[in-house]
Amino acid sequence: MDERLRANTEPMIVTNGKVVLPDQIADAAIAIVDGRIDAVLLDEMAVVNWIRRHPKSISIDAKQRYVLPGLIDIHCDAIEKEVQPRPNTLFPLDMAFLEFERKLPVHGITTMYHSLSLGVGLSLRGDHLLTGMIEHINSYRNRRSMIRNRIHLRFEVSHLAGMPIVERFLNERSIDYLSFMDHSPGQGQYREPGSFERYVMKNQGIGLDEVRIIVEDLIQRRQLVSGDHLKHLSKLAAKAGIAIASHDDDSTEKVDESVSYGISVCEFPINLETAQYASKRGLRVCVGAPNVVRGASHDKNLKAVDAITVNAADILCSDYHPSSMLAAVFKLADEGIAALPAAVRMVSLHPAQALGADKDIGSIELGKAADLIIVDRYDGLPWVTTTIVGGHNVYTAAVRY
Repeated sequence: MDERLRANTEPMIVTNGKVVLPDQIADAAIAIVDGRIDAVLLDEMAVVNWIRRHPKSISIDAKQRYVLPGLIDIHCDAIEKEVQPRPNTLFPLDMAFLEFERKLPVHGITTMYHSLSLGVGLSLRGDHLLTGMIEHINSYRNRRSMIRNRIHLRFEVSHLAGMPIVERFLNERSIDYLSFMDHSPGQGQYREPGSFERYVMKNQGIGLDEVRIIVEDLIQRRQLVSGDHLKHLSKLAAKAGIAIASHDDDSTEKVDESVSYGISVCEFPINLETAQYASKRGLRVCVGAPNVVRGASHDKNLKAVDAITVNAADILCSDYHPSSMLAAVFKLADEGIAALPAAVRMVSLHPAQALGADKDIGSIELGKAADLIIVDRYDGLPWVTTTIVGGHNVYTAAVRY
């Protein structure tokens, strides 16, 4: 499923840019016709001739700034904080989504897989609000969009009562990406004793007695989970052409189990051994951009840079902090961990490939959608001055002095 992005009636050209192509940086201009990349022009005369052929074209001067493909974020649950910025303070879904979408072009994100959780039972993660938000996003993107709004359904495997909901969304093709999660205590992200309880109490503002009830219920439901349930959903996803991810794999055995369920993306492996094994098995490995920017996992798990350095991770996502995507890319390049084109591929081409969208988006190549960002730097930090989605200039920024 994709949005109904109307093409510009007039062609566009982005000139004078340091264009980050899949394997190099080139001084070039990018010509756009009907919302798609018509040409990458590498010399001044080619630019002049193209403008002569398209005298009514819109021209944007990149001013020797970087021109990157738009960022593709396959895992970000920040919309949940927009709906509920504090415990017990829910805002209207339509208002929250409208305001959240406006923030994304600021960070250079042109395709967002909004990550919505089914089965955790906290915040926006209850059945009613989850289904309401998915329905709202689908309705919204059929009527308008600043960016490419897509949906990543995160299914808590212990939520057996939610199986019919996942089945319905897969059969209707109402979602674009599916992941299997297991947040039960004693493994994965919450393998340390008491870590799950501490997280829930802090995040939801509840006491120890309440969290004990949540834990007991979760453990009981987890014992009822069967691999057949997940294989059934995997078959439906395959039929719909929807990629599946695992979440917080913490061992090679867990990776093998995930592969048996048809997953192709390994999100947030807990340790380096697991990340390397998942990569060896041919999975796309996704790590968090905030982890790169901060230099560590907030849960004291795998350092993303360690996995990237040994080629055991090839996708960056924002996880919960959209502005980290672009910052992580330039930090990797500045510190010599990855050349800039390679770092850019982690937030553009690789996620597009992992989710089967690379024929249309993910890189600056002839015929692909013109999803572009122009990036300047201030005190070493990158900031977006222009965001173009499908040939539409959806965001422009400048400094006052």
